[in-house]
Amino acid sequence: MTAITDNPQVITEYTDIPWWSGNARLRDVSGKLLGAHVAHGGLIVFWAGAITLFELSRFDPAQPMYDQGLILLPHLASLGWGVGAEGEIISTYPYFVIGTLHLISSAFLGFGGVFHSLFGIEYLENKFSFFGYDWRDTNKMTTIIGIHLILLGAGAFLLVAKAMFFGGLYDPAVGNVRMVSNPTLNPGIIFGYLFGAVGKNWIAGVDNLEDVVGGHIWIGAILISGGFWHIATKPFGWTKNLFVWSGEAYLSYSLGALALMGFIAAYFCAVNTTVYPEVFYGSSLAIKLDIFPYFSSDSADLLSSRTWLANAHFWLAFFFLQGHIFHALRAAGFDFNKGRVEASRIPPEPDFG
Repeated sequence: MTAITDNPQVITEYTDIPWWSGNARLRDVSGKLLGAHVAHGGLIVFWAGAITLFELSRFDPAQPMYDQGLILLPHLASLGWGVGAEGEIISTYPYFVIGTLHLISSAFLGFGGVFHSLFGIEYLENKFSFFGYDWRDTNKMTTIIGIHLILLGAGAFLLVAKAMFFGGLYDPAVGNVRMVSNPTLNPGIIFGYLFGAVGKNWIAGVDNLEDVVGGHIWIGAILISGGFWHIATKPFGWTKNLFVWSGEAYLSYSLGALALMGFIAAYFCAVNTTVYPEVFYGSSLAIKLDIFPYFSSDSADLLSSRTWLANAHFWLAFFFLQGHIFHALRAAGFDFNKGRVEASRIPPEPDFG
C-alpha cells in the first residue's frame, strides 16, 4: 500500500518495509521519526547511566581498574574524575553523580520520545516549518548538517574546557591529574599527525595532553565554522547529481561515517596510552590475524578493558559498514528481492533549486 498524506511532498511506501525494519518505516513521517530519534537518544543515555552504576557497584579500588571488566569507569577516570596520584581512585562519588544524572536525563528523553511517537503531529512541516523537512530539499539537508556540525564542535570544546578550566585530565606522563594550560595550537604539529609527519601510528601516535587538547580546539573550530558555512550557503550545483538525496541515502552516508570512526577508534584505543592510560585500560595491544582480525595483548591481561573496547569498536564498525553498503544499494535503486536495479526505486531528482 502507498499512503499519500496531507503533505503533498510526502509519499510513504509501506510495501517493502516489514515491521522489524524499525525506524525505516518512519523515514517519510517526520514527526514520528523525531520521536524515534529522541527515544533512541534516551536509550543511549540510559545505557550509559545504568552501566556506570552497575560497574560502580562491583568496582574494587584495591584491584587494577583494567582487570575488572570495566569500560565506562576507565573513561571517567581518564577525564580526571575521582583520581589521585599514580591513577589511584580516591573517590567514587563523581561516578555515582554522573551515572545518576544520565539516568535522570534518559527519563526526560524517553518521555519526549514516547510523546512524539504517540501524541505528536505526524508531519512537522505541516505545523512547524523550521523543524520540518523534505529529504529532497538540498538546502534544508545541508542546514541540518550544519546544525549537527556545530553541536559536534561544541562537544569538542567541552573536553577542552574540562582540560583547561574544570579540573584537568589524567596525565600518565606525570601519574596525576593536571590542568592543560598551554595546548598546542601550531597547525604544523596538529595536522602533522594527520598526514604522518609527526611520530608514528598516525593520529594514534599523540603522546602528550597539550597536543590532544590542541587537536580538539582545532577540530572544534573547524566543525563550528563548517556548520555555520553549511547553514548560510546552498549546495553547489555539481553536488546535485553527485549525491542521492533521499532518507535511505542519508542513512547510508551516516553508517559509512560511523564505520570509519569506529575503525579509527578501535586502532586508537588499542595502541595509544596517553588518552587511554595503561593504569586504567591495561597495556597496549597488537593486531592479530587468525580467521578474523582482532586486537590482543601479549601480556597477561588478555581481557583488559582495552581489549574489550578495541574489539567492540572494530566489530561494531564492521557491521556498520555492512549497513552502509546495504542502504547505499537500496538508495541507488537496487531491489534485493529481485536482485537488480529497478527504475521505479531510483529516487527522483531534487526539485528544490
